[in-house]
Amino acid sequence: MTHKIGEVLTATVTDENEQYYFAQVEGITYEIDKTELLKPLNVGGMVTGFTYENKHSRLQLTKTLPEVRLGHYAWGTVTDIRRDLGVFVNIGLPNKDVVVSLDELPTIKELWPQKGDRLMITLRIDNKDRLWGELAPNEVLNAVRIPAKADMKGKKDVKATVYRLKMVGTLVITSEYKFGFIHPSERDREPRLGEEITARVIGVRPDGLMNLSLKPLAYKAIGEDAQMLLTLLEHAKTHSLPFTDKSDPSDIKDYFSMSKGQFKRAVGNLYKQHKITQDETGIYLVEEAD
Repeated sequence: MTHKIGEVLTATVTDENEQYYFAQVEGITYEIDKTELLKPLNVGGMVTGFTYENKHSRLQLTKTLPEVRLGHYAWGTVTDIRRDLGVFVNIGLPNKDVVVSLDELPTIKELWPQKGDRLMITLRIDNKDRLWGELAPNEVLNAVRIPAKADMKGKKDVKATVYRLKMVGTLVITSEYKFGFIHPSERDREPRLGEEITARVIGVRPDGLMNLSLKPLAYKAIGEDAQMLLTLLEHAKTHSLPFTDKSDPSDIKDYFSMSKGQFKRAVGNLYKQHKITQDETGIYLVEEAD
């Protein structure tokens, strides 16, 4: 490596112009933007900061140390996406975002992070002296993990960030470093990497891992299904539908996009509210009196 980047170094201030100070480490010169300094530097004095190559491909030193550094893991915010390269992540540098390579991202591009999503990363330097972001591995995350307590069960509106996508389900982490798992059956769509989700806790394992659900509570789901069924009845010419609790489950699934169990609960909901009647041939909308 011909120069040092991604490190916290102490350099000697050697020169200045209107916009920059210049400081050297082992004969290599770094520029320091004067606008980020609270007080001026003295030529011949020492300055400590984080070194990197800025977006103009010039070596720079900043006194504002990013939390994400070599060997240090922290959250960064996605600022841009390039399908042929990866995602750009803001780690707090004045004029530089680091790239998390597409090699570390999901194969399905729809599951890539979007602008505003967060990734927990560190930095690495490749053999061409380029600085990259690198996703935190499981062993690092496990080292900061705080087990959830059993009384978390039943909690609603738990916010967490997706940090890993697996065939068996989605892994998330809260701001308090509690970990959660979302089984595919507990979501209507697969959350993307880096997305913040709001879930409810449906269980807590003995090791403190939370089982989460992105689906509404059963009574809410029944209400939504019932509303859809009611809308279909209102739009039907005869205000009736030829389905009963004896109908074939596949026919119900094809027509309503719901399971037979959901259908029966929706029918029961509407029947209790006196919005429908039913017989062996189908269900009928109760016409409201004017």
